[in-house]
Amino acid sequence: MKLVESVNPRTGEPAGPGVSETPPAELSSALSLAKSAARRLAVEPITERAALLRAIADRLDDRAEELVPLADTETALGKPRLTAELTRATFQLRLFAETIEEGSFLDVTIDTPSPNAAPGPRPDLRRQLEPLGPVLVFAASNFPFAFGIPGGDTASALASGCPVIVKAHEGHPELSRRVGEIINSVVADHNLPAGIFTVVFGQQAGRDAVVDPRIKAAGFTGSTNGGRALYDLATGRLDPIPFYGELGSINPTVVTKAAARARGTDIATEFVNSFTLDHGQLCTKPGLLFVPVGHKLDSALAEAVSVVPPAPMVNARVAESYAKLSAELSAHSEVRSLITPRLHTEPGAWGVPCLFVTSAESFTESAETLAEECFGPSSLIVEYASTHELINALQAIEGSLTATIHGEQSDLQSLGPVLDVLRPRAGRLIWNDWPTDVPVAWATQHGGPWPSSTNPTHSSVGASAIRRWMRPVAYQAFPQELLPESLKDGNPLGVPRRIDGAIRR
Repeated sequence: MKLVESVNPRTGEPAGPGVSETPPAELSSALSLAKSAARRLAVEPITERAALLRAIADRLDDRAEELVPLADTETALGKPRLTAELTRATFQLRLFAETIEEGSFLDVTIDTPSPNAAPGPRPDLRRQLEPLGPVLVFAASNFPFAFGIPGGDTASALASGCPVIVKAHEGHPELSRRVGEIINSVVADHNLPAGIFTVVFGQQAGRDAVVDPRIKAAGFTGSTNGGRALYDLATGRLDPIPFYGELGSINPTVVTKAAARARGTDIATEFVNSFTLDHGQLCTKPGLLFVPVGHKLDSALAEAVSVVPPAPMVNARVAESYAKLSAELSAHSEVRSLITPRLHTEPGAWGVPCLFVTSAESFTESAETLAEECFGPSSLIVEYASTHELINALQAIEGSLTATIHGEQSDLQSLGPVLDVLRPRAGRLIWNDWPTDVPVAWATQHGGPWPSSTNPTHSSVGASAIRRWMRPVAYQAFPQELLPESLKDGNPLGVPRRIDGAIRR
């Protein structure tokens, strides 16, 4: 039986014995259990679902001293970063408990009978969102907690009432196995069927699961190529399913002339801190910085980058991809390196910070190459001579999770055309801040036009992420006894409802 081997990125040495890939028969059994459990979880009272989410969060917090060192051994992300990420993951679980208790996630809408309605008589109509069924989640490499086994996709799917099968990432198999055991112990404590949650291992298991008819939706966080391949499988089924992929993102940042004059040094330092945060291994890393010609920020930028040390990447594959893409940028005829390239010869998956510069004209002509995401601690500065040049360059960019503007009060009347170009290219627009932090909140939008995600109408972070795993169902002229609790007269669950156009409790 094949193993998913655990490797320490700092040394390249084995970090554990590895985990066996899930064989086809075991995967099929897990899928059948998930299908059987779907009805039970869908009708489980919201209070019980919320209690399960909180109990998982509590158990993970209680195991932090075990889980954080294990995650660090396999990812080299560092214990402070991983401690904060585990806190983020358990906060997400508790947020989704609050989300379903509040009730508006059901989107309950009721139209009472009206014989005189236009354009004709209207029957009693009652509509709400209901869980799709078993969900397949592909865990991410760079966020072993927040986008991993217990991450936002898992938490939101369980909250919606969907059983979850998580395909563990090859970069941290030992951690995935242990977190899966912990979550399943909580499921058992709540006397819920084992099929409500399962972890599987191996790329083949993931491919087989995404085309299995027992899976009704899938979520993915990772590379554009990997996500596109899985998306094609999911949508190419005889019964196509929703595939919510968060893929590559370049996250352009524009600095106006006024902002460069007023606080250029601060912007330079903050920019370097942002694109090298977590060693550039964030989907929201600002990969492009547009600055006006004559900005005089080269020395501040070079100084800030020069003090950022090489650091291990999460795995060898990421490190190899980063080295290849940064080398291609360095070799491009219209690109110059802002700092002297540094060598790093220690064993392991290490990455060296880089910063490159090009002109807006050259960027526009070579955007297919220069606007490609380079996952790791590098970024490209694009110098523009006019607003016209800036807009042309921005129009050459594909969709991103974020787009940022650093400007001054004096810019407000002139930034309309720039914002008009950025708005259709990003899911989150940022003013005088940096995109790397993604708040976990009710208003969060983490998703954008292709290739940043496969579905720009949804978010993979925040309370609204739950809607990905639900579908609308309408009940026409049904007797009260057969309606779901949330649709019955008297509103026994006390959820917000839109009745004849007005929101009521």
